[in-house]
Amino acid sequence: MQISVDYNVNGIEGLCVITSKVHGDLRGYFMETYNLNDMKEAGFNINFVQDNQSSSTKGVLRGLHYQIKFPQCKLVRVISGSVFDVAVDLRKNSKTFGKYYGLELTSENHKQILIPRGFAHGFIVLSDWAEFFYKCDDFYHPNDEGGII
Repeated sequence: MQISVDYNVNGIEGLCVITSKVHGDLRGYFMETYNLNDMKEAGFNINFVQDNQSSSTKGVLRGLHYQIKFPQCKLVRVISGSVFDVAVDLRKNSKTFGKYYGLELTSENHKQILIPRGFAHGFIVLSDWAEFFYKCDDFYHPNDEGGII
């Protein structure tokens, strides 16, 4: 398997940190950022249907956003730069309702966060510039967005 998984981080069921195995040499590195077989072997059966990418400058805050009627599971990572990423459990029937987890995601640490449906998500850019990428298991519905201020 090309990934290691830290399950239920901060005691929050379903919230996971995934680190891809990096193969490096003098030329640079190679890693698989997503492999369906590895995800299934790790216990995930997620049908991702949309990829999103954004770029932002230092200090830009994106989020905390959530979907109301069409919640999305997201697999998030940083391609370039660094961000502090946060996920908040908004699942009303969850034992960890209102609990959050934050982690610095960088292009160097190769960490990803798997955020289950029912969470608010956001990040703030720490580097001069960052490029952020995420997979979603449902399509974007423009009138279904909520936010926490």
